Amino acid sequence: MEILAFDLSVLASKALHILYVALGLGLVIFFHELGHFAVAKWCGVFVERFSIGFGPILFSFKRGDTEYALSLIPFGGYVKMLGQDDMDPSQLTTEEIAQDPRAYSSKNVPQRMGIISAGVIMNVITGMLFFGLAFRFGVESSPAEVGHAVVGKPAWEKGIRSGDIFTRINGRDTRSFQDILRGTTLSRGDIEIEGYHADGKTFKVIIEPDSSGLRRMIGVSDARSLRIAEIGNDAKTTVVPGSPAEKVKDSLQDNDEIVSLNGDKIDSFAQLQTLLARHRASSIELGIKRGGKVDSVTIGPARFREVGLWMDIEQIAAVQENSPASKAGLKVGDKITSVNGVDVGKVINPLHLAEHLEMFAGEEVEIRVKRTVVGSPKLEEVTVKLTPDDTPAWIDYPFSDGTPLGIPSIGVAYHLTSNVLKVVADSPAAKAGVPEGSVLESVVIESQNEMLKKISPVSSTELKFVDTTKKSMAYAFWQLQEVPDAKVTLKFQGDDKTYTLEPVPTKEEWYISQRGIFLQPQSQTLTAASWGEAFRMGIHQTQNTGVDIYLTLRNLISGHLSPQNLSGPVGIAKVAYAVSKQGIPQLLMFLGFLSINLAILNFLPIPVLDGGHMVFLIWEGVTRRKPSEKVLIAASYVGMAFVLGLMVFVIYLDIFVHGSPG
Repeated sequence: MEILAFDLSVLASKALHILYVALGLGLVIFFHELGHFAVAKWCGVFVERFSIGFGPILFSFKRGDTEYALSLIPFGGYVKMLGQDDMDPSQLTTEEIAQDPRAYSSKNVPQRMGIISAGVIMNVITGMLFFGLAFRFGVESSPAEVGHAVVGKPAWEKGIRSGDIFTRINGRDTRSFQDILRGTTLSRGDIEIEGYHADGKTFKVIIEPDSSGLRRMIGVSDARSLRIAEIGNDAKTTVVPGSPAEKVKDSLQDNDEIVSLNGDKIDSFAQLQTLLARHRASSIELGIKRGGKVDSVTIGPARFREVGLWMDIEQIAAVQENSPASKAGLKVGDKITSVNGVDVGKVINPLHLAEHLEMFAGEEVEIRVKRTVVGSPKLEEVTVKLTPDDTPAWIDYPFSDGTPLGIPSIGVAYHLTSNVLKVVADSPAAKAGVPEGSVLESVVIESQNEMLKKISPVSSTELKFVDTTKKSMAYAFWQLQEVPDAKVTLKFQGDDKTYTLEPVPTKEEWYISQRGIFLQPQSQTLTAASWGEAFRMGIHQTQNTGVDIYLTLRNLISGHLSPQNLSGPVGIAKVAYAVSKQGIPQLLMFLGFLSINLAILNFLPIPVLDGGHMVFLIWEGVTRRKPSEKVLIAASYVGMAFVLGLMVFVIYLDIFVHGSPG
């Protein structure tokens, strides 16, 4: 009976959210068509039908001269007026209709302009009201704070780091992390970012975003809070199975707050990350606050897990501005060969260069590199001297396939290749018979823990190396740390045999900073103190949304934004459903965006859309004569074909590219 009750409650919750979405999307369409309807009635136009949706009518009733209908295809709506029918352009006018004073076509140009523009105006007003109402209730969002700067990406190269707060992007205020993503994606050329570091110092940097993917990115992630999170569906947990934190999981609960580490007060996620990295080789004592009471929890270190493979080091992929490496003259393309005369690849494991250089914090070190000679295939040996700072190793880590390894203390990033330099004696790789000098073709990392499979998207990872230039090995090694109980299957080029290995903690003094605790996303609530302030915030949000939509359209047309970023009705419904589960204010914000979006898109100069009608009306107002009926009919059919083609395209993206809603 308890299971049945649970299932019914889940179904009821889903049904309620679906109802919210249906009502919300219906309201956006309703208010648009209501604008057309109200002004048409005011101008004395005979409205034959007011429909929410297209296609066959599911339900209708008649009041006065107008039929009110709910139609099968819920992707919009229409107001059918005498003398104006987008659904059947061949019947735009007849002699009888032309002489009827109630016909749309018989009204003067200003009246018809008012009727056509009323839907757009109503959507703008509706969007404003949705935004204002949401801010009055309180809108949850992630603050404009950097959780991590992805190693090697543009933000990292410019010295952006964890804890940085962005205040403005290209002169526009940033109030949330979504503003950062939106400001980057919708930009063209370089972007100017203003903000301040965790220490309070302000900065202003010019960054060229990475445009290699579907959208422009600078490589930052949002910050976490200091509150412990419960992850998973039917397998809820606060810790990673197999991690040091698992041993104390009974002492941790969802929403517990970390307030100190080894007696040091913790005020931010950035500070926590730094201290975890700095004390990664020893047990730590966390102060955990729950219900006004603070208790201590001791968590042991996490020793680096490995399979016993040393991979070859690639050239330097990125250098941070104003870093010790930059000041010393290290360049992208240099290959580090030794540190203080100790060979990298023979004596120093390339994977652990960050730990090695961390030991020399505050001391001058000599680094030798091989550098390409301009205009020559030859390499020259270059020696530089620099002093590493005290930034701890593993404060940054590979986020994805292709992310390089960073050496935080000197400010460089490098890749590992798929070439095996060394097989460590008595390691899992040595026991399996992996030969030195071999080249990896693929790596499969898969957790054996059923709970971890349910709660972690990285519990199973497959990396394929098309050639020796594929740069995935750093990420592969990191996944071994993220999935403590993983089995690794290796396939080498020219070798039919596969090697299945179980990673083990390294015998060396190498540790990672993570202890296996899940943290909640950092959030803030933007709440208007009064209805007047809510209205002002709604106007401001409407302005920003309008600019965002304009920039999106501009970048789509110019090719700076891939059309694959578009969503159709299926995708919109999916997003609306997900947003509704976050609360009514978040749904209102989405509906506000949708309403403004509908207003702008409807006013594009495309026949059958309101903007197309407005173009013809402007022509009539200027020339004092109507376009010929043939032109109107032809334009209507062309416009209809374009709109239908676009609809088919975005539905295809929804189903086959973005995935159908689950």
